[in-house]
Amino acid sequence: MISKLNREIGRVLNKTERYRSDPITPMCMLILGIIGVFFIYSAQSYSGGTQWKSQIVWLLAGAGLYMLTSLIDYKLYLRNAHWIYGVCILLLLALWTPLGKQAFGALRWLDLKVFHIQPSDTAKIGTAILIASVLARSEIKTVRESYAILFKTAAVFSLPILLIFLQPDLGSSLVFPPMVFSMLYVSNLSERFFITFFAIFLIGVAVVGLDIHGYNKFLKENNLSPIRDQGAYEKHSWVPLKDYQRNRILSFAAPEVIDPRGIGISWNLRQSLISVGSGGLVGKGHNKSTQSKLGYLPQSVASNDFIFSVFAEEKGFIGGLFVIGLYSLLVLNGIRIAGLARDRFGLYLAVGISAIFMVHIFVNIGMTIGLMPITGLPLPFLSYGGSFVLSCCILQGLIQSVYRFRKDFA
Repeated sequence: MISKLNREIGRVLNKTERYRSDPITPMCMLILGIIGVFFIYSAQSYSGGTQWKSQIVWLLAGAGLYMLTSLIDYKLYLRNAHWIYGVCILLLLALWTPLGKQAFGALRWLDLKVFHIQPSDTAKIGTAILIASVLARSEIKTVRESYAILFKTAAVFSLPILLIFLQPDLGSSLVFPPMVFSMLYVSNLSERFFITFFAIFLIGVAVVGLDIHGYNKFLKENNLSPIRDQGAYEKHSWVPLKDYQRNRILSFAAPEVIDPRGIGISWNLRQSLISVGSGGLVGKGHNKSTQSKLGYLPQSVASNDFIFSVFAEEKGFIGGLFVIGLYSLLVLNGIRIAGLARDRFGLYLAVGISAIFMVHIFVNIGMTIGLMPITGLPLPFLSYGGSFVLSCCILQGLIQSVYRFRKDFA
């Protein structure tokens, strides 16, 4: 009788635990989402754009997906990691079918008639889950003893990177390495592994640097334009970069060389710097920015890649610090939940997702203030975008699931 009563009490307590949630993440998401709607509206108010209305719909749908994802025990994702990853890879491959939609020279979207999705966003979800699963099911020791695990991990994240790079989408492909290395770091892998790959990374940077130098020299010697004659250098180089990607790197590293008058490749960056700088300490006030409204910061990028520039111009340095503080709280809270996880899968998953957000935030804000090259990575919950908003909500839902169901392992 007593044993039966204990089992019943345990069942009720376990059911109660499922309604426990961490309030910090949804609070940050809500505030950032509201800010995003207001400033997408501001970025397009003079042109009559209605993307802010669509953003509300995406945020509401994302909220539903966030709640659904967080209410599912994350052990279910562990058991079905290969299936989730497989679906994400199939979505990437579907780009080379009639469903793929090409825009601005890139094949990044699936046209589902009702709406468009960007498979690179879903690929981050599937890859994070599968790599966390692989590492959780394996014993990580020294590099030599972990060759098989490292090879499997490399295969898992190399496939989506390759498919995304072929679109081409250099920015999205850059999110994967930090995600994987953050998971490997907390797995207590030997430091020699990271030292070796850091050396390889430096060699890669040097190779790209030499390629960019050769590209600039090629343009000058042949009296070519970096805009008009895009593609001319690609057949002369073995480095798999598109000329427009080389232009972006040059506009960051040497804008005075590639665009001395600031009216070509480096236009967006220069206008973004003016926008952020003109905001001063407290900004010009909501809906009073001039760079986007007068068209200097193009409408095509003001509401997505450069939404932080619009925000900084209208809310100034203090407003920018507030948003950065919210993002810092969001990422640090994800790392805190990783530390609370009772199993390795929950730990790796929360750390990997936090790394994804950290890369997006750092790269996006960095490119608007000239600290990073322009890569097209959007800002979570602020930038306009359907599939990106939904993927961010799902990723944060996974972290919430780790928090909610972590005691099941106690």
